[in-house]
Amino acid sequence: MSDASLQSTTDYEASMGDYFALLKPRVMSLVVFTALVGLLVSPVPVHPFIGFVAILCIAVGAGASGALNMWWDADIDAVMKRTAKRPIPDGRVQPGEALAIGMALSGFSVVLLALATNWLAAGLLAFTIFFYAVVYSMWLKRATPQNIVIGGAAGAFPPMIGWAVATGGIGIESVLMFALIFMWTPPHFWALALFMKSDYGDAGVPMLNVTHGTRTTRNHVLGYALLLVPVALGLGLTSVGGPLYMATAVAMNAWFLKGCYDIWKRDTDAADADNFAVEKNTFKISLYYLFAHFLALLAEAILKTQGLGGW
Repeated sequence: MSDASLQSTTDYEASMGDYFALLKPRVMSLVVFTALVGLLVSPVPVHPFIGFVAILCIAVGAGASGALNMWWDADIDAVMKRTAKRPIPDGRVQPGEALAIGMALSGFSVVLLALATNWLAAGLLAFTIFFYAVVYSMWLKRATPQNIVIGGAAGAFPPMIGWAVATGGIGIESVLMFALIFMWTPPHFWALALFMKSDYGDAGVPMLNVTHGTRTTRNHVLGYALLLVPVALGLGLTSVGGPLYMATAVAMNAWFLKGCYDIWKRDTDAADADNFAVEKNTFKISLYYLFAHFLALLAEAILKTQGLGGW
């Protein structure tokens, strides 16, 4: 990537909003929510102030990852319609600024988390930032159609970090929360990729639908959705689960699986005919899916404080 090729020809002065956009706030909100749930459902109570500092560090770390990703991917972001208005390709923030912000926030978030909580949580946060910025962004994304499968681990670590903040360790519950997000990521992103194919193809990103075609992608969407079901239900059988979570998991998995099945049974002609209506709808369902599962875990934790939740 050439910084010079991305320099703005104007003297635009970046605003706070431009710098905040570098942090990918929508992604950050999901990270914060899942990390918070991981912290609150753990069996060890955390002082509210320590919990606040921990979640702040995780949010800042997620923002650092976003800034580093935007710095590295600025060349392909400029090609894709979905990302062309991001701060760097749009000329509102210079690449060097994004790199400096990403590095500074990375160091700040990891060190503060270590001082406020424990080194395991800080180590997991550091590894998450490294995995997203280096392993996924710099290597996997442009190297293999399995980019989103392996790279999905970066987005799956936050609840495990939250759990580690509280407990100082790793439990089957945090592993399954990690696995839930990890297995959810491929069908979620491939549903998006099916109706954004031209964007990825133009940018030279080897998404599965670009390299292996839509039929293979549709097969993978359904396959991963099927593998996701036992993970979601298995989480409900652990100490953080309960009847409310299990009911939510059964309903949401049935809904999401139906959407993925509808994607699988279609062909390109049918998708073109209705402008990928099924794919777009299933992508929306996938957003509700993850939120509902973690909200149900949080509700179970609240009910347990009243002697009502859990098995």
